[in-house]
Amino acid sequence: MKPSRVTASVAILAALLVGSLALVIVELANGAAGSVSPAIARPCEARQPFEGHGLDATVQRVVLEGLDGAACKLGTTREQLVLSLSPASRRARPWNRHTIEVAVREGLVHAVDAESQQGHIPALLVPFLHRLVRSTPFEKLIQRSISLGSLLGTP
Repeated sequence: MKPSRVTASVAILAALLVGSLALVIVELANGAAGSVSPAIARPCEARQPFEGHGLDATVQRVVLEGLDGAACKLGTTREQLVLSLSPASRRARPWNRHTIEVAVREGLVHAVDAESQQGHIPALLVPFLHRLVRSTPFEKLIQRSISLGSLLGTP
């Protein structure tokens, strides 16, 4: 390699290192070293609904609104409720499984009704969805030992 090429390579490498160092310093100055906590909304307060159209968006809205309703009834956040559902959760639950199940079912029924009123779920399907929410074996669902076929009554 020629001396001029070596000098140019060293200069480019030095510039990249200085640029990287400057980027790290700017990020640290903007609070990158601090702990970043996501904003956790209060479940009893209205929040911006999940955007989108179609079946996938409607299902997501029903689940999120249903969990919000259950969390509100239990006096906790949606995130804490979901964490408490995990069989691997080591934290003591302030509620028993039955109390959680009743709150989740009520939250989901209310969410189905809300989505129907918004025109996202046809009124014809509401009774079927209510029956599905009331008969779903949540304990098996939480333990992931349930399939869509068993929910719909097919082998």
